[in-house]
Amino acid sequence: MAERMRNGRAAQGHRGSGGGAEVLTSRDNRWLKEFRVALRGGVPTAQGAVGVEGVRLVEEALASGCRIEAVLFSESGERHCDRLAPMIGRKEMAFPVLRTTDRLFEGIADTEHPQGVAALVVPKAFALEEVLEGRRGDQGTDDEERLTTERTEGTETEKKRAGMKASATFGASPGVAPLVVVLAGVQDPGNVGTILRTAAAFGATGVVTAATGQSGTASPFAPKAMRASAGAALHLPIVGGMGLGILLTQLKVRGIRSLASCVAEAEGALAPWEVDWREPVALLVGNEGAGLPEDVIAGADARVHIPMATFRGAGQAQVESLNAAAAAAVVLYEAFRQRRSDQ
Repeated sequence: MAERMRNGRAAQGHRGSGGGAEVLTSRDNRWLKEFRVALRGGVPTAQGAVGVEGVRLVEEALASGCRIEAVLFSESGERHCDRLAPMIGRKEMAFPVLRTTDRLFEGIADTEHPQGVAALVVPKAFALEEVLEGRRGDQGTDDEERLTTERTEGTETEKKRAGMKASATFGASPGVAPLVVVLAGVQDPGNVGTILRTAAAFGATGVVTAATGQSGTASPFAPKAMRASAGAALHLPIVGGMGLGILLTQLKVRGIRSLASCVAEAEGALAPWEVDWREPVALLVGNEGAGLPEDVIAGADARVHIPMATFRGAGQAQVESLNAAAAAAVVLYEAFRQRRSDQ
């Protein structure tokens, strides 16, 4: 830890410009090792930080109110310094700003054509009660409010973007019923990230990830999932590692109706528009191939199924189901439509 602090102080340069900082030139540097673990390895560091790469995701991380461990620029990535300077330069967001060579940055990056900027960020921790009640934790509240205020001082476009991010960051408005998305065995990180992005766009108040007896759920903070979510994973309240049996019990105790999404149309299954999404609801999304386990479907309060075209003329493809992320988007949009019309 002492070595890390010395490296961080030595490499910390002028906020927002990258100038004056020592260039990290050894692949064995402590900071570069941590970035390599988080980005290329796709796992959290010993301090619980995950890696985000690319100017847009770093910008989202800085605006999220999450704790930032460090920001790293490559030589070519310094062209993004001016864009990020207003947030990096804030006194209350003190963290090392590091520089390295393009060659070493390519060695830690997870993308084929890296943009030369990355960050280590510690996602907020939420309790299940906060997610199920539509509340958010207090961590980072002051920083988020200040960042939102600062962004609203810019152009009209920036004001709109700040408003959108504030709604995603601060969770549900008072009086809004919980809308929880449960990912149960969704293995593809691209699907996980896309569902998170959709959930944030359509007003979900929180997300729970869980394993099934058949498969686990990909981490929402894995690099591929983070890119697919466009940073939504850092704004949505997320709880991971829940047991599905315990979760279904907690949903019943709190009066939250559980809806199991099903691929096959079963007797009694509801179309999305037949559900009252204005009440507290949890949508369960299962594995891409196997769907939800039968015992989970049986334990849910109802099933939801997306009707599809049955008539197929000449040249029409045979489609039996939608991709998990696409199906979640259809259902969550209906929830958003009903809730918006009720305002």
